[in-house]
Amino acid sequence: MTPFGGWERAIALRYLLTKRSHGGVALISVISFTAIALAVSALIITMSIMNGFRAELSSKILGFNGHAYVVGGDMTPEQRAAMTRRIRAVPGVIQAMPLVESQALVQGPTAAAGAVVRGIDPADLRATRIVVNNIWSGSTKGFGVGEDGGDLVLVGQKLADSLGLRVGDPIGIISPTGGATAFGTMPPSKTYVIGGLFSVGMSEYDQTFIYMPLNQAQLLFGRDQAVDFIEIKLDDPDKAPGLKAALAAAAGPGSVVTDWTERNRAYFGALEVEHNVMRLIFMFIVALAALNIISGLVMLVKNKGRDIAILRTIGASRAAILRIFFMAGATIGVAGTVAGLIFGLVFCLNIEAIQRFVEWVTGVQVFNADVYFLSHVPAKVDWREVAGISVWTLAAAFVFTLLPAWRASRLEPVDALRYE
Repeated sequence: MTPFGGWERAIALRYLLTKRSHGGVALISVISFTAIALAVSALIITMSIMNGFRAELSSKILGFNGHAYVVGGDMTPEQRAAMTRRIRAVPGVIQAMPLVESQALVQGPTAAAGAVVRGIDPADLRATRIVVNNIWSGSTKGFGVGEDGGDLVLVGQKLADSLGLRVGDPIGIISPTGGATAFGTMPPSKTYVIGGLFSVGMSEYDQTFIYMPLNQAQLLFGRDQAVDFIEIKLDDPDKAPGLKAALAAAAGPGSVVTDWTERNRAYFGALEVEHNVMRLIFMFIVALAALNIISGLVMLVKNKGRDIAILRTIGASRAAILRIFFMAGATIGVAGTVAGLIFGLVFCLNIEAIQRFVEWVTGVQVFNADVYFLSHVPAKVDWREVAGISVWTLAAAFVFTLLPAWRASRLEPVDALRYE
């Protein structure tokens, strides 16, 4: 006999489509199918959303901030410009820009807030695509140009909203450092004009950062002609650890090079641990859902004892009986896995539309950017992970099917017909 022959498949299918008198078996089969489908879809959706969070946060963090940083000793602007040119010549470097960065107090007409002020050369700002491509209002046209342009700043859109400010409004910035006077230490302050509002889609940046021309930041924070660090961006952020030696050589003696993996080690490490733990938990849930197959097959074997005896009597082998019941249970596992895959993938690929629909129906913002840092629910389908989920689910279903199928194959015709 051919393994999984036509007559074996026909009998297995007939057992799955059992009569109403055996409704308990049918109900358990439906429950098993539904449980597996829901568990698989939940695992795919959860992992895809977590992948999406990591990808979105990584792109925002690494797009807004540098991939490597050089901190050096005191140097003249000419020496710093020469060092910057050497760094830009390192293969893989696409941008190297001197920055001044400091915390400050900002004031609007009716409110005040803390902010991070980043002083940057106007040419470097226009090369920072994540900012210039996300100008919510105004523009960078006059940033750092002429006497009036020197007073223009770019402000995060959420920060401006909290202060009640718009493009063209004055904004007061107070430096935390100050000089001694007869009346004590007085922090320097200056009023600037908002030239543009940016919104990069991550509330942590949109409600915190202000960009101003480098020379203005040096003046406000008392840096003279010095900068705080040189920020470097690479064509591939993952190259940063391997390029540290080359960047240090280009920066010269006395310079210290760090990269984004060191600055964000705890954050990305926590994301990875959470991802792995959630995957493990949901894999156990999938296995528990597949356990329902055992209950259905045990009842099916009990109800079909007479059929098993007749099949054995007319020449069916133990292996044939095992294959029949194995196919009956495996079909539930395969169908549940396929249904779960379809539902999970459709949900992930349309998650933004689903979010908008839920918010429209309920009138409630289900994803608050102030809490989750992002303005929408992200989802990124990892097809290798989907394949792993499918293999795990099918393996669990097949393993849990084997035990009742093996018991059916060991049933003797005399024992099966004894109470008939």
